[in-house]
Amino acid sequence: MKILFTGASSFTGYWFVKTLAVAGHEVVCPLTRSEADYTGTRRQRLDALQTICRLVPNAPFGSDRFLALAGAEPFDQLCHHGADTTNYKSQQFDAQAALRSNTRNLAATLRALCGRGMKSVTLTGTYFEANEGRGDAPLRSFSPYSRSKTLTFDVFQAECRNTGATLGKFVIPNPFGPFEEPRFTALLMRHWRDGKGFEVQTPDYVRDNIHVNLLATAYVDFCRQVAGAKTSLLKTNPSGYAESQGQFAQRAARETRARTGWPCELKFARQTDFSEPLNRTNTEPAATRFPEWNEADAWDAFVAYYAK
Repeated sequence: MKILFTGASSFTGYWFVKTLAVAGHEVVCPLTRSEADYTGTRRQRLDALQTICRLVPNAPFGSDRFLALAGAEPFDQLCHHGADTTNYKSQQFDAQAALRSNTRNLAATLRALCGRGMKSVTLTGTYFEANEGRGDAPLRSFSPYSRSKTLTFDVFQAECRNTGATLGKFVIPNPFGPFEEPRFTALLMRHWRDGKGFEVQTPDYVRDNIHVNLLATAYVDFCRQVAGAKTSLLKTNPSGYAESQGQFAQRAARETRARTGWPCELKFARQTDFSEPLNRTNTEPAATRFPEWNEADAWDAFVAYYAK
């Protein structure tokens, strides 16, 4: 397929584009700004993508330049992975502003793409949205960011229905792996690499951590399903390690210690903040669906990246 993909500079976006390209798809990636404006890990991701996809700078979703691209050449599928994530963990995150950014000129975009023969859209969601995943009832959207994603899905459903495009929703849990931002797993590994112990602040939360290359394998397979679907809506909720954050940290310690000999010391804080639901996981174990995926190889690559 020829795919128009947003959000390529993100952690998961990089892996999705890379895996789509390896699978033989032609991927065109509009960027929100010029390539020179990307720094750090995002710059490294784009550098790695240069030879396997086409990057189009200064073409944020819904902009005039984006609409011109959408109408200038035929695409088989729109993969809208990009989203407003600025300060996404903050309770001051502006959900309405994010919704406007995520869906800017969506109707015009779909008209342009469908007018050139496009039939399907894959939208990325999160298991923190309302009525996603499995966990404490009610399955509410418990942050402004997750609320913006819930609202974005609602708008995409309506506009895809208007144009007749099939909509696929790919719901991601917590991915981890090479080229990640400095979040939980990356901080864990950097502490251990530097010979320091690590204290898990929220060991009781039950979450769903998944190797990013397994998630990307599931993503590519789902895009194929969406392209060939006879229904108007498909959804998938791939799951990795559905366990407490304390248990996952212990798992990472075992795998890292076996490969490096590092002490990988852990401490567990007494968790008192339960402002988020205690349990939230995805519902479809991904490893059983893709027997060709090798868990040991994934841990090898993960540890090697941080050991460098």
